[in-house]
Amino acid sequence: MPSVKTPNYKVEIDKDLAELNKYLHTQKASRIFVLVDENTKEHCLPAFHEHIDLGYELLEVTSGEENKTLASCVMLWDKLLELKCDRNSIMINLGGGVIGDMGGFVASTYMRGIRFIQMPTTLLSQVDASVGGKLGVDHKGYKNILGLFNDPALVWIHTPFLQTLPERELMSGFAEVIKHGLIQSKSLWETIKSKSTELNEEEWTKVIHNSVKIKNKIVTEDPKEGGLRKILNFGHTIGHALESYYLDTDKKLLHGEAIAKGMIVEAYLSFKTKRISIIEMEEINSLLESTYKLPTIQENEMDELLTIMAMDKKNKGGKKLFSLINGIGACDYEVEIENVLIREAMGF
Repeated sequence: MPSVKTPNYKVEIDKDLAELNKYLHTQKASRIFVLVDENTKEHCLPAFHEHIDLGYELLEVTSGEENKTLASCVMLWDKLLELKCDRNSIMINLGGGVIGDMGGFVASTYMRGIRFIQMPTTLLSQVDASVGGKLGVDHKGYKNILGLFNDPALVWIHTPFLQTLPERELMSGFAEVIKHGLIQSKSLWETIKSKSTELNEEEWTKVIHNSVKIKNKIVTEDPKEGGLRKILNFGHTIGHALESYYLDTDKKLLHGEAIAKGMIVEAYLSFKTKRISIIEMEEINSLLESTYKLPTIQENEMDELLTIMAMDKKNKGGKKLFSLINGIGACDYEVEIENVLIREAMGF
């Protein structure tokens, strides 16, 4: 599979890991640090270790969105200081979206920035979080409220890592693939709609490659989310609110599950604002409802969800701004939606 070239780095997809070893030799780093969680340490690090003949220091954090915090960053900064990490070091973030977001944030702020490589190990991080330079951590219940834009030196996607994922994690990532089809590629949507997740290995690689190309095209045109890049937030205003609200409850959602529910609600908003037909809305609902176990929202939860939405980074001047699809394969952004219509879309 050919590389995807961004303005500042390459995304390598299913290139032999021995080539990554060659790349690291060319970088002449003073130290190499590899960030993992307990899952990637067990399931992914052995394949990495088998092909890398340079020495490295292992950094480990506990998995889970609830650990993507400043406290975890402080622990990592302290460890880098202890291990005498300098500005010629490289950090390799071997893991899912949490590892990539937080590891990139830590690397970008340590000594005003050291080089880092993203090695996404989940479908979600391969098709979404690893591309585009968004880095950050959660704070006081708000997702990615602290962060920055900074590009990695390299993104290395190794699709065999997907075989280590539980089905629920794989499906979480598939929600972002669905989103890419809805906002930018009618052909990708038609492929997904007809085959759902019944894809063979070669088809999975193509889907990942197409998703990476779609996201790269958008973020290349708008790297700092001043305009077009906001279409990537379809499903995310509602989805992030749900993910944050349920994070510390027994209804905790994976990112893709929250976004799937968000896309259903925001497809309704797209319909109500005359951007899609009722048939298109029902097709979206049918696929998402048959693919995901979606949460049932209670009316007494709405006020808190609206409060969380009010802090969404896309908002301006107190107005809640949404990205809504405008026909399958196209999307508008900065669409103002009032609370009364949000409540209606959520079933209240």
